[in-house]
Amino acid sequence: MFLTSWKSKDDPGTGNYSLKMNPNGSPQSFLYNGSTPYWRTAPWPWPSTATTEKYNFVNNQDEISFSYSVDDPSIMTRVVLDSTGLLQKLVWDDGVHQSKEQWSAPKYRCEKYGRCGSYSKCSPDNINRFECMCLPGYEPKSHRDWDLRDASNGCVRKHLELSVCGNGEGFVKVERLKLPDSSFNVARIGMGTGSSECEQACLMNCSCTAFTTMNIDGKGTSCLAWYGELMDILEYTGEGSDLNVRVDAIELAKYLRKSKGSLSKQRKLAIALVSIVVPMFPVSLVAYIWLMKKKKTKGKRKVHNQSLNFASTKGSFKGHELHDSSTYPDLPIFDLSCIADATENFSPTNKLGQGGFGSVFKGQLSNGKHIAVKRLSKSSRQGIEEFKNEVMLIAKLQHRNLVKLLGCCIQEDETMLIYEYMPNKSLDSIIFDHTRASFLNWKKRFEIILGIARGILYLHQDSRLKIIHRDLKASNVLLDAEMNPKISDFGMARIFKEDQTQDKTTRVVGTYGYMSPEYVVYGQFSTKSDVFSFGVILLEIVSGKKNCNSYQEHHSQNLIGHVWELWREDRALDIVDSSIKESYVSDEVLRCIQKTFQKIGLSHKRSFLFYK
Repeated sequence: MFLTSWKSKDDPGTGNYSLKMNPNGSPQSFLYNGSTPYWRTAPWPWPSTATTEKYNFVNNQDEISFSYSVDDPSIMTRVVLDSTGLLQKLVWDDGVHQSKEQWSAPKYRCEKYGRCGSYSKCSPDNINRFECMCLPGYEPKSHRDWDLRDASNGCVRKHLELSVCGNGEGFVKVERLKLPDSSFNVARIGMGTGSSECEQACLMNCSCTAFTTMNIDGKGTSCLAWYGELMDILEYTGEGSDLNVRVDAIELAKYLRKSKGSLSKQRKLAIALVSIVVPMFPVSLVAYIWLMKKKKTKGKRKVHNQSLNFASTKGSFKGHELHDSSTYPDLPIFDLSCIADATENFSPTNKLGQGGFGSVFKGQLSNGKHIAVKRLSKSSRQGIEEFKNEVMLIAKLQHRNLVKLLGCCIQEDETMLIYEYMPNKSLDSIIFDHTRASFLNWKKRFEIILGIARGILYLHQDSRLKIIHRDLKASNVLLDAEMNPKISDFGMARIFKEDQTQDKTTRVVGTYGYMSPEYVVYGQFSTKSDVFSFGVILLEIVSGKKNCNSYQEHHSQNLIGHVWELWREDRALDIVDSSIKESYVSDEVLRCIQKTFQKIGLSHKRSFLFYK
């Protein structure tokens, strides 16, 4: 018996992922993508820290099984495997009347099977450096691949010419691990076997590469030994198992010297601290505080100067952008290798979209956090100006309906922005897609409208800067996991002075169909320009139709003119998207349409009818 995923969120057919017990070697549960291992548990039994659940593991000639039970029958739990390969344990919460996630896997890249290849371990806490590390006595099989953060080839012994069989070899203990895959070349060496007996048994067999001892359900210790490849090892920050890795005589001597040297240094340091630090404590404290303040100031200046250097080398800011260098944000700087690793070297499979100034990729940091990376095209001069503009503006803004900028990467010839990842992509990808439009009923669409309005109000009025977005459109409204809207793409945005009402430009930028007539014709833009764009988005949300399409039935070239004709004929509700016919509230829809025409302005009545 095994657990299988659905084909998709809406298709209950058999999917690609399945959870099965692997009885080979020391039994483990495996999550497979087709026939390829995707994730696994540690070798059974699992250590349980739960107080409300009881785990039962059976491993004999007739049966290998695992089960758990809950002491309190009122607690409802279930285990699900979704179509993306995420395994979740859910617990029902009576307070909110829905299930909440108690546990899930794989949560981090490190948890995916064989992430770092053989004879290496993966540490999910290495956010700003490579998460893969070779085991003691091993080195990368390809140093070039590791420099590119590709550890798929794993590690090999450092001294291949040196025998590890009866040649002074020994073991180095590696702590807090998820033990290696034990489905092949593994043996248990009897119950009641202690660590020293286990070590001797492994040492006597030249094929034995590692061993560990574990407690089996309180029945005593058992020795587990690996005879061959060590694969899929994860390093934990808290509790985990110890693995004793076989190393040659040279490496063993290095580790012994290192451990003895550390002990000697600790003793010398303790004596020095007692005799020197105590009488010097007041002076030391003052010096420490001074150094920390200096270091903090230096660190801030370093990040600050990186931004300034970028600005000076890429060109100056123009128009109504900020010129005072003190306004540059101290934005986190990501290392290029970190972003390359997160996006799997900008793999086409991780590509979310392509814009006029570059591409957007989905990524995952080593701590499991998902990100979106906007990678600027190397040949785009216009994109560089937008990049600087966006760094300056969005880093200063904090609102639940604006996309969050996590940092940037300015290294070698790469220029990138790193955002929070929006799993439901952009608004246009749903409302203009007949198969996905049903995901948004009227209640949710109305909430999205209100969310966009809150974001615009913040930009125009509530933030410490008065900002005109200038490129509001459905594709620049992103949706998070709960379908909450977040305004994105501030490359075209401009800052207004507090008493400024409008501005003019000779370079009209934006998207036709969303730009107000006075901006297209005269280059004039103001807060009303964003409000016009919002009105267009509002009608698109209600109708599920694009403004730039033609509607020849009423001799109108766009959606606004089409809805206006229907409004005059008292048939405005005819425009409502067919996918929300059963859920919409007519008063709310009519109020939205009426507000659209009010915000667009009566002076536009004639000009917008055929404006495209």
